[in-house]
Amino acid sequence: MMRNIVVEPLSTLHIEKQDVEIVERKGIGHPDSIADGLSESVSRALCKMYISKYGRILHHNTDECQIVGGQSAPKFGAGVVLEPAQIILVGRATTEVEGERLPYRSVAIKAARDYLKKHCSHLDVDTDVTMECRIGQGSVDLRGVYETGQLLSNDTSFGVGFGPFSETEKIVLETEQYINGRLKKSMPEVGEDVKVMACRMKDKIRLTIAAAMVSSEIPDKSHYANVVKELKEKALDRACNFTDRELTVDVNTADDYKKGIYYLTVTGLSMENGDDGSVGRGNRANGLITPYRPMSMEATAGKNPVTHVGKMYNILSHKMANDIYNEMKGNVLEVHVRILSQIGAPIDRPQTASVQVVMADGVKMDKIKKDITGIVDNSLENISEITNLIVNGKVATF
Repeated sequence: MMRNIVVEPLSTLHIEKQDVEIVERKGIGHPDSIADGLSESVSRALCKMYISKYGRILHHNTDECQIVGGQSAPKFGAGVVLEPAQIILVGRATTEVEGERLPYRSVAIKAARDYLKKHCSHLDVDTDVTMECRIGQGSVDLRGVYETGQLLSNDTSFGVGFGPFSETEKIVLETEQYINGRLKKSMPEVGEDVKVMACRMKDKIRLTIAAAMVSSEIPDKSHYANVVKELKEKALDRACNFTDRELTVDVNTADDYKKGIYYLTVTGLSMENGDDGSVGRGNRANGLITPYRPMSMEATAGKNPVTHVGKMYNILSHKMANDIYNEMKGNVLEVHVRILSQIGAPIDRPQTASVQVVMADGVKMDKIKKDITGIVDNSLENISEITNLIVNGKVATF
């Protein structure tokens, strides 16, 4: 049976030629990103437990993690967390099999604690947060759909992706990953809660970076100012690798040194002092928030990586769009993909897989339509490969 794949030209101005572009990324330490990361780490841990005991991934969705911000009192050279942030792990899972109860809560809490220890370098997991696991038994109907032995969609939903990234999008993603990656070795003063916003006006790109600073690493006001200046310079140098457009960078623009206002934290995380977080309120599956591109509101992190199309289709559509662009390079400038499921139907046979392309000058749809259809068909045929990538942490979900 043929899959319902529709390929058509997209009559829109290519993103690089549009006058305005806005792009955002909430960094790994943003409360919403932490919620995403915790949900995904719990899901992967449950997957590995199920595979180890039963040889396959059983029904679960852990995509409802909540973070309630705490209170802190940072000061130069010191500081203390007054009230810990609260983390609530929420969702549904297979909790027993043939009368055998599973240690799902212990597995979930360990995975969450390990994630925080790995990604939040100045957070004391024993004292700065409290953790509660409220994961319960899944819906009987949904488990019935899930456990038929076939890969059937557990929802009527859609996934959205596009490719390739624009220069501005690359800059935003690379800047945050650089700050929370290699830069940490030389600048431990910068915490993990980093948000990067870009606004491109024609050929001028302005980056605004909000970076939580770690109070114990910064002895005084002068040192703080030097750190902000150094971060600005290094971020600018890094961003220049991805564009020839005019670039400016601003860091912590809410600071007011005369009034004693600094973005100073004890843990490098804003969740220590009132900022809350929820799954799905931050980056999309491609790691960005892109209001000038097609997006899905579906949360990706924490959903099961076998039949939950809200996860599978968002990741697959992003990969598919970039595969099309890379294989058809020179013929297409931009690719948009939307995939719609129907609950209970095979996930490799969606109601529709819609592909829209901005074609290069002189290219006719008849020349490329068959090849694009083949790429989409092959991707859907091998959709289960996405599951392995997710379980092994080899594909991003936020």
